[in-house]
Amino acid sequence: MPVIQTMRESLNSDLVAIANHWSKLANLGVVWRGQLSEFLQTNAAAGQVRPTPLMLNYQQGDYNCLHQDKYGEHYFPFQAQMLLSEPGQDFEGGEFTLVENRPRQQSRVSVVPLQQGQVLIFPNQFGLKKSTRGFNRTQIRHGVSTITAGNRTCLELIFHDAI
Repeated sequence: MPVIQTMRESLNSDLVAIANHWSKLANLGVVWRGQLSEFLQTNAAAGQVRPTPLMLNYQQGDYNCLHQDKYGEHYFPFQAQMLLSEPGQDFEGGEFTLVENRPRQQSRVSVVPLQQGQVLIFPNQFGLKKSTRGFNRTQIRHGVSTITAGNRTCLELIFHDAI
């Protein structure tokens, strides 16, 4: 769908500077270019040719286990989710959840109360935590809590292609 690809390209170009800053802080040695098409060419050369935008529809009793959307060797560190349904009207429950696993500490859970039409940008593999020696990576996973009533629909924009 052209509108989804346009959204993907626009958000990606807005996030490239942040991704490059994260790469520098985390010593990844990766530099992302401003155009999504260039990055997707790198994906294709590595066999990552399946587009990853997803329309997710959850019904009562559904949930999404904690996970990471890293579908190959070359991945972009952020992704986006746009909530298309109205909480409290179209569905109940179904909160977006992030879990940060921190070395030698308890995991930290964040619940993000999205409203219809809001877009959440989040890290798809790791976060950065300031330490006395710079920054440490923390593992990030995301999911959706159980839908207790109705239907929850969202658009997930991932900026790399899958194998």
